[in-house]
Amino acid sequence: MTDLLYDADEEALRDSVRALLAAHAPWQRVLTAVDDGDPRDETLWRRLVDQIGVTSLAVPVEHGGVGAGFREVAVVLEELGRSVAPVPFLGAVVATRALLACGETTLLCQVAAAEREVALAVGLATAPDADPPPVTVGPGPTLSGRVTAVADAAPRGLLLVPAGDGLYAVDAVEPAVRYEPVVSLDVTRPLVDIEFTAAPARPVAVGAAAEAAVTEALTAGAALLASEQVGVAQWCLDTTVEYVRQRHQFGRPVGSFQAVKHRLADLWVELTEARAVARYAADRLDAGDEAALAAALAQAYCGPVAVRAAETCVQLHGGLGFTWEHPAHLYLKRAKSTAIAFGTADRHRAALARLVDLPAPPVAQGAAVR
Repeated sequence: MTDLLYDADEEALRDSVRALLAAHAPWQRVLTAVDDGDPRDETLWRRLVDQIGVTSLAVPVEHGGVGAGFREVAVVLEELGRSVAPVPFLGAVVATRALLACGETTLLCQVAAAEREVALAVGLATAPDADPPPVTVGPGPTLSGRVTAVADAAPRGLLLVPAGDGLYAVDAVEPAVRYEPVVSLDVTRPLVDIEFTAAPARPVAVGAAAEAAVTEALTAGAALLASEQVGVAQWCLDTTVEYVRQRHQFGRPVGSFQAVKHRLADLWVELTEARAVARYAADRLDAGDEAALAAALAQAYCGPVAVRAAETCVQLHGGLGFTWEHPAHLYLKRAKSTAIAFGTADRHRAALARLVDLPAPPVAQGAAVR
């Protein structure tokens, strides 16, 4: 049976990432960046890449990577979720999974060496079983079309674009590629619409190989996002417990009231279960077995838990939790936005039912079918 506990190497990685984030990405700094309208922290991202080597974790050693695996990637995402760090790590991991699936070794080496920033050009809400974006392939080949709400796409990076029956690499600095920032609920994860107008492209994979690469990448995104959601929920629980111990009302700590204690105890149980589900999803990505099943289970459970944790954090902080000066709103927005990323919980529950051959509930006689 798989051991889902964190091993010594994973704990050491966690300590390193947490220390770096505490020193260079405290919530006060994130709030300031959000207020300034430029939340993406390029300096923090370079520190994570240079000092921790986050972009090389999932890349095999023979391609210049660390060869650690997706369990280690999940540990990093959990810590990034705890600090709502405005860095494009999740998008980088999704693109890396696509490159691994189609065997694109040249780009993998560049990713591991942090020479290129690569992103998969699909909308953030795209589920693993969704149709490809409406991008057409012309002669050359060239790509034309528009992809909306893409996360973690660097204007100077490389885009992996599903189009037609293939997966294509497009240089984002091409004049035929236009980025248009869009307003998003979670400003710590900026979104852009990308317009391709006969943009020069290079095929990375075609046919079944391309379809499999995109599906595996989106499955990895759904599976690993669960660890980020666990990190968000953990910060919300820890911060709320600390606050209700200090905040007094009627001459007693707020946390001493039974209703508050029960609510936080229930949240702790849900978070413990969510961590087990998220760990299992990351482990299945490494094992290559039941990854789709584990990812669907993770998103069906972890997304709602993160939202409940963030809502509880805001509510139990009272008036303080509703102020812009407190970071609770950052975590609520991250939780709400990730609840639809890579497919909603409802969509993943439906996928989970199909994967385990669970029949649809019977329709009552005479009931309207909608």
